[in-house]
Amino acid sequence: MAGYVCTVAGGKGGVGKTTTAVNVAAALEGEGYDVVVVDADLGMANLAAMLGVDPDDSIHEILAGGGAVSDALTEAEGGITIVPGEQSLEAFADADPAKLKRVVKTLRNAYDVVLIDTGAGLSHETTVPLGLADGILLITTPDEVAVGDAVKTAELADRVGGEVLGAMINRATSETDVETIAEKFDSKLLAVIPDDIAATENEPLVFNSPDSHAAEAYRLLTDQLVGVFFEGERLADVETVVESEWFDDVDGTTDDESDDDDDDDDGGFAHSVFQGI
Repeated sequence: MAGYVCTVAGGKGGVGKTTTAVNVAAALEGEGYDVVVVDADLGMANLAAMLGVDPDDSIHEILAGGGAVSDALTEAEGGITIVPGEQSLEAFADADPAKLKRVVKTLRNAYDVVLIDTGAGLSHETTVPLGLADGILLITTPDEVAVGDAVKTAELADRVGGEVLGAMINRATSETDVETIAEKFDSKLLAVIPDDIAATENEPLVFNSPDSHAAEAYRLLTDQLVGVFFEGERLADVETVVESEWFDDVDGTTDDESDDDDDDDDGGFAHSVFQGI
């Protein structure tokens, strides 16, 4: 059976698309699935750098017609396989995004899951992975511009026949208005990932900071994605991944101070998350 292709997209740069792809891959590997992550951010490829690997070949060479997919397969920490990119302008200019279809077809016949990490913006380069995916995971931060760009990405996905699995809010804090953000999307809010700067210093944090709240969130998100990918679960039956305890200390407040704040503010984080989302 062919593997599942999931594109990780979001529109705005710096929202955590690569971080999400890497940590979902790590969690899937931990559950025994064979996973490959493709760096389709052709203009600003950073997957290899994030994982601290120095590849010999890249997806840019494949898309330029000069290499085989197997040549670019690179092993990273924890058994994760990646197809890395390179950062030179010459490589970017030579790469043809249309050839990504052949790459994905090859990989889905060899792996259980193919995760495609995409770049920022709305262009041919970012549109192609949307159309190739079995499902699309939208990533945003609480930033208003990031949310707007993710919504535009969802609209573009619909135009090219892509299926949006749901959205994920990255770098959330106790001040994040989750309910308002969720209402901007037509799709399900799948997860709220807590802001955890220390944990993200050494990716994948699922391996290197396994006890962090962010790592727990990615593992729970992955459990739900497994149900959708392989077990036929309906998105309507999936609950949003979020735990109020993840946000108790995110602002440096004590539990007692947080309790006092909750008493004074019925519109706080926990209320917005657990009232019907």
